[in-house]
Amino acid sequence: MSAVRPGILLVLDGWGHAEPGEGNALAAADTPCLDRLRATPAAVLAEASGSAVGLLPGTVGNSEIGHIVIGAGRPVPYDSVLVEERIDTGGLRSHEILGAALTGLAATGGSLHLIGLASDGMIHSHVRHLRELLRIAALFAVPAVRIHAITDGRDVADGTAAHHLATVGGYTAEAGVGSIATVIGRGYALDKSGDLALTERAARAIEDGTGHRIGKPEEALATGGSGDEWVEPCVVTGADGQPLGPVRDGDVVLFTNFRSDRVQQLADRLHSGLAGRGVTFLSLAQYDTEAPIPALVHRADAGGGLADRLAECGVRSVRIAEAEKFEHVTYYLNGRKAGPAPMEEHVRIAAAGRPDHRAAPEMNIGRVTEAIGAAARRDDVPLVVANLANIDVVGHTGEYAATVRAAEHTDRAVAALCRVASETGRWMVLVGDHGNAEKMLAGAGGASRPYGGHTTNPVPAVLVPAPGREAAPPTGTATLADIAPSVLSLLGLGPAPAMTGRALW
Repeated sequence: MSAVRPGILLVLDGWGHAEPGEGNALAAADTPCLDRLRATPAAVLAEASGSAVGLLPGTVGNSEIGHIVIGAGRPVPYDSVLVEERIDTGGLRSHEILGAALTGLAATGGSLHLIGLASDGMIHSHVRHLRELLRIAALFAVPAVRIHAITDGRDVADGTAAHHLATVGGYTAEAGVGSIATVIGRGYALDKSGDLALTERAARAIEDGTGHRIGKPEEALATGGSGDEWVEPCVVTGADGQPLGPVRDGDVVLFTNFRSDRVQQLADRLHSGLAGRGVTFLSLAQYDTEAPIPALVHRADAGGGLADRLAECGVRSVRIAEAEKFEHVTYYLNGRKAGPAPMEEHVRIAAAGRPDHRAAPEMNIGRVTEAIGAAARRDDVPLVVANLANIDVVGHTGEYAATVRAAEHTDRAVAALCRVASETGRWMVLVGDHGNAEKMLAGAGGASRPYGGHTTNPVPAVLVPAPGREAAPPTGTATLADIAPSVLSLLGLGPAPAMTGRALW
């Protein structure tokens, strides 16, 4: 191990680049350390969205694909791209599994339940995929389609849920089938913190119609006192005053999110709660659920990356992040492989309860920084991989002032970690995984509104050389696919054969 040059790979989640201006929380923040690092010759802007990382052209980046590509060292076709390809080629219409399920519903008179995020953020879903599924249901003469719409407020501007619900209503009218049966904020339906009480409320609304009763879908939005994300689980009733769309014996449930991580907690809960009732479960894309849910579109291979190369060379790494981003520096960075890889340790920093990130934009960055420092001071750990989540997680609230403070907390943490790297003789690579906090307003002029979603902006990538060493300026364009080859080069190891990125330093 003495030949390995130790270092730290630090992902600053949501750290994008844009020129200073209205709505740029990063430019407004007092960040002397990050400003200094970005001004060094070893700094470069890296593409983190669109085709550069395996997304559709012009599609904003996200944490999942960002960490996948950082770890894979190559663009990886994202699930959204694969779903779009199946739709464009008519592959979903001829899908054997979907066809069999819908044929069964046409014969029995059962209902198809479509559950997913109703927005056009293209992070977890896209509402237009519902359009194709409704058309397919009509082709198969499915008698009833119940839509369980999850309102967003994170991947798209808060306050746009009414527009997206109206879009769904337009799709049902066009297809001649379908109605919205429940409206539920993503804070309940897509919880990822392990708060099963939130998931339970969403599941009960879907499976048996337990929730706040409303006559029209748009009435649900009045319950979202904290924005679209926290719309209460609401149940639409029919003319008889009864819930329009509880799941009945023999129905089919199809989850329409193409991204797995946020929806799988709900999917597992519904699969368990409806066990023994003859309900068929399907997902539009491949999920990492405990329950066996067949996927209509399977994912691309993301293996052969950084984690596999480290294991092959016997290089130990420690992975550190807050709970919100822990899977990103483990599961996703490792090519969507569950569990620690050989020679790998995991440190998950968990918060108590459901935190208010607007009021506490520092989150648990102090504990994360301490854990990184402790790992960096160990002689048996050549590589520390960590994520500082504040800029992204607080940015998603759309609260500009809180995001400015989050950036300032992040800057102080990075300054402390630069000192740790110097004291321990380590190099450090800092990189964003996608843009976010550099654009916190959507629209223009008087029509602008707070925006907490991701962007197509490039992200900074910076090398802080080990003490006594210098870094030559990177040449050419850079993408997130260049990070794993760079890390391996800095460690003194060659890249993995599957990597197409290049070493920047």
